[in-house]
Amino acid sequence: MRLLIIGAGPGGYETAVQAAGRGLEVTLVTEGPLGGTCLNEGCIPTKTLCHYAQLIDENRKAGINATIPFDFIQQRRLAVISQLQSGIEMLLKNVNVIYGKACFKDTRTITVNGQDVEADAIIIATGSRSAMLPIPGADQAITSKEILELEQVPESLCVIGGGVIGLEFASVFNSLGSQVTVLEYCPNLLPRFDVDLAKRLKQSLSRQGIRIELQAQVTAIDNGTVFYTQKDKQFEVSAEKVLMAVGRRANMDGLNLEAAGIGYTRRGITVDSDFRTNVPGIYAVGDVTGGIMLAHAASAQGLHALNHICGTPDRIRFDLIPAAVFTSPEVATIGLTEEDCKQQGIEYRALKSFYRANGKAVSMDQADGYCKILAGADGSLLGAHIMGAHSSDLIHELAVAMNAGATLQTLQQTIFAHPTLSETVLSALRQ
Repeated sequence: MRLLIIGAGPGGYETAVQAAGRGLEVTLVTEGPLGGTCLNEGCIPTKTLCHYAQLIDENRKAGINATIPFDFIQQRRLAVISQLQSGIEMLLKNVNVIYGKACFKDTRTITVNGQDVEADAIIIATGSRSAMLPIPGADQAITSKEILELEQVPESLCVIGGGVIGLEFASVFNSLGSQVTVLEYCPNLLPRFDVDLAKRLKQSLSRQGIRIELQAQVTAIDNGTVFYTQKDKQFEVSAEKVLMAVGRRANMDGLNLEAAGIGYTRRGITVDSDFRTNVPGIYAVGDVTGGIMLAHAASAQGLHALNHICGTPDRIRFDLIPAAVFTSPEVATIGLTEEDCKQQGIEYRALKSFYRANGKAVSMDQADGYCKILAGADGSLLGAHIMGAHSSDLIHELAVAMNAGATLQTLQQTIFAHPTLSETVLSALRQ
């Protein structure tokens, strides 16, 4: 079978590697570098900055006034990207990779670099791009791509948007020395997250010196001054750099979806639960579908689409996708929030524990954090929400348990090693 994949982000290249391993004839077409947004201007480079921001914070807590040159951090960022790109190239040794812009010619053919490429099945994984507010002066703001390319740390930074991307950069540049202001339109940070978690994170970030304004509607940008309304009053904030971080939009430009009759909306390409478009043999995964815009979600969707193409059943739970935000402290979540439970009329208990009661957290001087687990009346695990050091790692203990159908009672009788941060999970479970 000939499989054509458009896009070389995690949803594209990881699926290509899996497909080649199963003996399919795979062609991968990409307009940008291997790794897509995630590797080149998203997940990985931002985590590089997060790492050094954390080192600076730890030195500061220890009374060590040590700085890390920003040009060194940037050189390290580029080195990490280069190393991982080389790794992807090795993984794709059995895949025909074509660099160029893919454009549909019909339901089984795309044109790239003036040449037609035919396939028996096609997976679209072209990702997303930064969204911009339709306001005067929007072009004066930088996006998550440009902020990674700065040559020096700005003295002040205004972040428009209090979602995952905005808060990660706000946290990083606050640690690096910028005076940071965050303007969020919604009543809480991280609008899709558990409200309790979002409120606790706001308190923590505010204590670190980040100014956060909620229910702030940005109306214009003019030479570094951001104008916004809040409770019918006009305000403004000036900054050396303005970051626009108001979400991302499906990248469908130039695909000529109409030529293949592929259905889509402004949100993204329309797919069913198996990630099939309305055209037989054509699938779409990841950000381009306008759904959950996470690299690991795209990878899992690509695997499921490949399984469907090959007639291989799987049991991937797409209602249990963990998410992490690499602020300081980190936050992580999976499953239902309290708000979800209330809206759906689900009876639940919220079980909580706090980092300040955990020996490992206190010894690490990382006592700012908590763990909340939502359990159903029958002991089922409904959701988990953690704020604190290594929460992005801890959440997977609960992800595995929830996917396996483990109950509250089962985990309560599990022995956890001491002293570990994982005991915060156990402490919550035993409430």
